[in-house]
Amino acid sequence: MDFLTIFAIYVAVVLTCMFLVCKYSGQPQSPFNTLLNYVSKMVARLTPQWLQKLSHWTLHRLFHQRNNLFIYVHILLEGAVYAEFTFEVFGFCRELDTSLTSLSVPYVLLVIKTFIFYLCIRTDPGTVTKKRVPSQLHIYPYDRRLFHPGVLCPTCQLVKPARSKHCRVCNRCVQRFDHHCIWVNNCIGAQNTRYFLLYLFSLCAMAGDIALLTGDMLLHAVLRSGLLRASYIDEYGQQQAAGPLFVVQHLFLTFPRIVFMLGFLIFLFFLLAGYALFHAYLALVNQTSNEWYKSRGYVCQHCHPTAAADPPVPDHSKRNYYSRGPLRNLREIFFPLKCVQKKGN
Repeated sequence: MDFLTIFAIYVAVVLTCMFLVCKYSGQPQSPFNTLLNYVSKMVARLTPQWLQKLSHWTLHRLFHQRNNLFIYVHILLEGAVYAEFTFEVFGFCRELDTSLTSLSVPYVLLVIKTFIFYLCIRTDPGTVTKKRVPSQLHIYPYDRRLFHPGVLCPTCQLVKPARSKHCRVCNRCVQRFDHHCIWVNNCIGAQNTRYFLLYLFSLCAMAGDIALLTGDMLLHAVLRSGLLRASYIDEYGQQQAAGPLFVVQHLFLTFPRIVFMLGFLIFLFFLLAGYALFHAYLALVNQTSNEWYKSRGYVCQHCHPTAAADPPVPDHSKRNYYSRGPLRNLREIFFPLKCVQKKGN
């Protein structure tokens, strides 16, 4: 049982770290950032100068410049899972008389996901350009809280349309900017949010379906082996009934790669499901990740000089200002508004 204890501690530490990152991201004075800065300073004292420069350059290249590394990592992980499923789980499932229709579903999902993944990578998210900006300025009205008229992007030297933001990684302003996704090496904006949503849900479906087939195979393996009725002699020489922990340990020793894959898929499914549901919620209320984070703070009038002169926004419009109802919001996601003049705005 030592392995299970260590593995449980490892999972708890990883989940705790992820929780802290999600909870305190974007807050410069958060406990997580304070601890991270302290640890970084301590490590820096023990690290040679050349290694610090190399690591800084590497991290900058990874997270602050466009590169395809995470796309390759994505493909590698996906290939490893499907290779394990195809060469081990598939054969065991056929022995258990699982239908070919059920076993073909993961491959169908893979084809669908790959096509959506390609669209998410290749589709222009809605780049704000000198030619497009006159019409893009009329797509959304300024809410005069998060977005103010007349604000100039200092990098692009273009007036920023409402709901747009300059992406430092791609070095461009993006219409209805949501975030920059390193896994698709592209910004998520007005024109590809629909593909990003479908990409997340297709990944969840893939992970969930393979996990169910694998879990069903392991369950049948346990039932056929009679492990649930077995017993063993413990370290004190006493006979003990085989409990759940004994069964899990036996499965890990018998099918180590399959059990490891199943644990990875379950963890990935819940992680992606939470992220996908969050973005589905944002789509239903017509809000972007950028706007969601901004709405948790406040708008500095020094950052928006026109804010003080703008008329105040009614209280009822401060949250989900751009929402027009769930159905119309979803329609806007899947059929983005065109860059046409709207004289009424």
